[in-house]
Amino acid sequence: MKKVILSSILMLALAFSFTSCRDASDKAKEATEAAAEAAEEAGEAAEGAMEKAGEAIDNAAEATEEAAEGAMDKAGEVMEDAKDAAGEAVDGVKDAAGEAVDKAKETGEDVKKAAGDAADKAKEAVKN
Repeated sequence: MKKVILSSILMLALAFSFTSCRDASDKAKEATEAAAEAAEEAGEAAEGAMEKAGEAIDNAAEATEEAAEGAMDKAGEVMEDAKDAAGEAVDGVKDAAGEAVDKAKETGEDVKKAAGDAADKAKEAVKN
């Protein structure tokens, strides 16, 4: 009878042991599944953050490009204005130089005429 009781006790101990292992195995599975879900959610959150960061970088690049284009346009306008002003200044200098040449010609002609008149008077004075 001793053997039967001891065998029964051993069987009960083994039964509890297998049940405990099965429970531990189930809990380990649940923990693994929960960890997998948490990792998946973290991956999705990281993916969302990466997309947001990419959009922010794209927006910053577009803003920088627009600002650079605006600066280039302004620089082009300033260069055009400077070119126009320089052209106008050159035209003004040309006009002033042309007027000075014309005045010098007139003065030269007046001097020539005066010299001719003086020569004519000198000839008449010598004749008389």
